[in-house]
Amino acid sequence: MNKVAHEQGSHMKSSSQSSLLTQQRFLPYFITQFLGAFNDNIFKNVLLLFVAFASVDTLPISSNLFINLAAGLFILPFFLFSALAGVLADKYEKSWFIRKVKLLEILIMSLGAIGFIYESYGILLLLLFLMGTQSAFFGPVKYALLPQQLEPKELVSGNALVETGTFLAILIGTLGAGLIASHESAKLVAAVCIVLFAVMGYGASCFIPNAPSNAPDMKIKWRPIALTRQTLKIAKKDRPTFQALMAISWFWFLGAAYLTQFPNFTKIHLNGTESAVAFLLALFSVGIAIGSLACDKLSNHRIEIGIVPMGSFGISLFGLLMALAVPENLPQFESFNQFVGHSELWPLFTYLLLLGISGGIFIVPLYALMQFRAEPNERAQVIAGLNIYNSLFMVGSAVLGIVCLSLLELNIVELFILLAAMNTLVVLYLVYQVPIYAFRFFTWVVTHTMYRVKHKNLHHLPEKGGALIICNHVSYMDALLLSAVCPRLIRFVMEEDYAKLPPIRRFLKRAGVIPISATNRRSIRNAFNEVEQALHDGHIVCIFPEGRLTSDGEVGEFMRGMELIIKRSPVPVIPMALKGLWGSYFSRFKGRACKGLPTRFWTKLEIEAGDAIDPKQASCEVLRQKVIEIRGDFR
Repeated sequence: MNKVAHEQGSHMKSSSQSSLLTQQRFLPYFITQFLGAFNDNIFKNVLLLFVAFASVDTLPISSNLFINLAAGLFILPFFLFSALAGVLADKYEKSWFIRKVKLLEILIMSLGAIGFIYESYGILLLLLFLMGTQSAFFGPVKYALLPQQLEPKELVSGNALVETGTFLAILIGTLGAGLIASHESAKLVAAVCIVLFAVMGYGASCFIPNAPSNAPDMKIKWRPIALTRQTLKIAKKDRPTFQALMAISWFWFLGAAYLTQFPNFTKIHLNGTESAVAFLLALFSVGIAIGSLACDKLSNHRIEIGIVPMGSFGISLFGLLMALAVPENLPQFESFNQFVGHSELWPLFTYLLLLGISGGIFIVPLYALMQFRAEPNERAQVIAGLNIYNSLFMVGSAVLGIVCLSLLELNIVELFILLAAMNTLVVLYLVYQVPIYAFRFFTWVVTHTMYRVKHKNLHHLPEKGGALIICNHVSYMDALLLSAVCPRLIRFVMEEDYAKLPPIRRFLKRAGVIPISATNRRSIRNAFNEVEQALHDGHIVCIFPEGRLTSDGEVGEFMRGMELIIKRSPVPVIPMALKGLWGSYFSRFKGRACKGLPTRFWTKLEIEAGDAIDPKQASCEVLRQKVIEIRGDFR
């Protein structure tokens, strides 16, 4: 057994971020991507600072045109080469491909060093295009590598660290560029630094373990338009994956809008200096880093899309509050200490930090979901499609800024309010189109505020394919609790009287609930057909074979209809047990549920899954005994 395989085996039960940063399967990759993002921002920002303070004679064109042209040249390769990059990343062994890309970075940065030393701004513009090309090739392989090196339950932790590293690298690179540009020998220092960091990045990439190709026989023909169409078609193939992709691109739209306006926002509305701009950028980046790291804890080390609406709601709320928190009649700040020490600005700083935290919470589960659901032989191409959409959305962000600020003559504060309103509309649309987001969010909020839930052995639940969950029925909260801990959507068989209650009927239907009435043969027949179809389509279905809530806390007799379901759909059967709910407000502890006032809050509960049982052996007696054994004495 090789070293990497040993690491993967010995750390399967550990998904903590700290453990990943000590392992060869992740650490060299993390360092490589961190140094890449850092060096990109060193190069871009040093170049822009040199241009901003360069004399007119040294520039081939005006400084404003140069800066806008630079931004366009960096984004253009993402349109031209992302599709090809995705195909190459799927075709070739990924660590080898990363090393080739990092070698290209060394070459580009070496030419960039010459451009800095000799003040050849024409060459530097060309190199900015080549840098964009290098980034376009690195992006798909960077994210496609993670699912091959990490366990599914480690994807959230891994992506959280990647996003944290990326935004901190952007921040440190931006601040470092300012220090380099202010040095007496700025051009020489910049030249040495960009080459040095490129070499260090290549050195780190040499320690990335092999990640075999998922599609070695793929044919490659570089026809940019046809290849781009093919890539976007692949990205759209799986609806949940595409929806996650579009949500990520929307975040980049918002991020680009905020970051672009921060300099003028600080100067015009906050009376701040250049150091104040850096401080706001730092708050935003640190916020995203904190939010990214918090995802792992909030989601309990798994892909939990239930926190995505929370992050999106936070983006709207704190974006609006930040815009409204701009004080009137601010003094003209002469120093950085005056700016950060002015107490009237502290609420704005807080809201900006919380905006960044919300962004981190929003984006990390989406990246993890996209990587998990994408087909292994198309994963890099899906991410290439993401890069193309990201570029389009960032261009759209620039267009929005021009239209709102120049044509409509809005001020930046009003633009920020508009962004918050637009994000709210996007959230509502997303919830309507993908009710699972709302359902998971609802279950996440309920379970994390009412109970302290532990779960055991959920790895027995299959990652893909149909399965039938058999569970004891203790309270009206059972379905919500199971939904909250299961990383996949569960379709519940529910009593028709409850499933068709007017306030929640439409919501339950969109969440996939299957209604059944024990006294109506037609309803029973329809429910059995729907269960069979759901299992055939690869869904997890849960039934409570007791047919009613327990009246004494014990596991009642199982109804025979369960055996008919298994006979019609021979899928793995997973026994599960709910523990600690007997005596709760929603159980029949007091004779009937929801009687009197709740007396227990934040109760300790436990949900445990047993080994999958072969459908040929899954009788009512066997499964009931398994559920009783799993539950034990903890009622």
